[in-house]
Amino acid sequence: MIIRHIIYNNFSYWRFNHIRAEGSYIWDDKGNRLIDFTSGWNVTNLGWNNREVNRAMVNQIKKNTYASMWSADPIQEELAAELIGSLPKSLTAVSRATGGTEANEQAMKTVRGFTGRKKIIGFKDTYHGESFGTLALGYLPEYAVTKAISPLVGGIIQIDFPKEGLDEFEYALEKILAKKDVAGIVTEASIITGWGSAYVAPKGYLSLVRRLTKKYGSLLILDEVGTGFSRCGKLFGMDLEGVVPDIVTFAKGMSNGQATIGAMVTTEEIARKTYDKTNLTSTFGWVPVSCAAALKTLKIHKRDKVWAGVDKKGKMMRNIIYKELKETPFFNEVRGVGLEIGLEFVTDKKTKKKNEKMVKRVLDKAFEKGLHLTGSPGDGVVQIMPPLTTPKKLLEEGLEILTEVVKQYK
Repeated sequence: MIIRHIIYNNFSYWRFNHIRAEGSYIWDDKGNRLIDFTSGWNVTNLGWNNREVNRAMVNQIKKNTYASMWSADPIQEELAAELIGSLPKSLTAVSRATGGTEANEQAMKTVRGFTGRKKIIGFKDTYHGESFGTLALGYLPEYAVTKAISPLVGGIIQIDFPKEGLDEFEYALEKILAKKDVAGIVTEASIITGWGSAYVAPKGYLSLVRRLTKKYGSLLILDEVGTGFSRCGKLFGMDLEGVVPDIVTFAKGMSNGQATIGAMVTTEEIARKTYDKTNLTSTFGWVPVSCAAALKTLKIHKRDKVWAGVDKKGKMMRNIIYKELKETPFFNEVRGVGLEIGLEFVTDKKTKKKNEKMVKRVLDKAFEKGLHLTGSPGDGVVQIMPPLTTPKKLLEEGLEILTEVVKQYK
């Protein structure tokens, strides 16, 4: 019983004992079946407990379960080759990690080691991990977490994520980069997934960042922990604008949540000039069973072209939400890319003050009716991230629960 009193985080809270899950459903210890609209926060993109992935893990357990840091198991090499073969040809060097935080820390160390510069740009109210370094990228000084554990890693420059237009953003970013003391910039592919706001940047954002970083000798770190593995309607978020970063990081959907794994991928030039400076040691990075899960997951995404139907499903869901809720008093807007959707609530439509209370009400009431949701109450946002394999009919069933709950509040 103690465990339920100590498991918590910034975005949600202990709600139920998770007994089993399959596909797009989760069951609690009371026998209730829940439609899942979270995918564990962009993790179970292929549906919970994908059977093909499970079988791949079992087969690997029969062979080998661990490889030390100074060796390589064949499954590790096979995964590296498959991952590199799925990325732009310049990205050929892989670093082993256990998750997104570690992969992003590796990336931050790498840009400093390669450029000799110390400053790194992050965006306010974004999330790239829970370490001192990754928290520094997006957590503001006035936040309780920041105050409690400061000082965070220094040298981080926080800027505003562009939500409307790119002209002012371009001017501000170029002014910083022109000093030529920025090692790199950390960003997601055109949408904020980790923080929960689901803000979408104007079209051309990523291409603009790529152009300016190249111009001033700063490196582009693309955090694909949330946007990767078909979530945004492409295999990877970088494919939305055809942008090739200097470094890309993966985790979450990389193994479909069936094993712990992360990765940092960069160019051979960057890797060769930094590997002896940055200490990318990871005792449990890429254990063979995790690699088997990740390899099978990637092959399924490519075989089934999982990304192909994601845009259509996402547009359908956003259209239904807007049509059903546009006249309700607290609904402000629905936004998103692919099946990464944010539903924003305000106290009233004139002030547009974020409605934290409404978000909590929706999460709780929807849960009672059989729909599992999460979000960012502080941003007034319910975030919708169902498994990508969820059938259209089930998506509509979940939306019916969601919209009915919202309409209760006037």
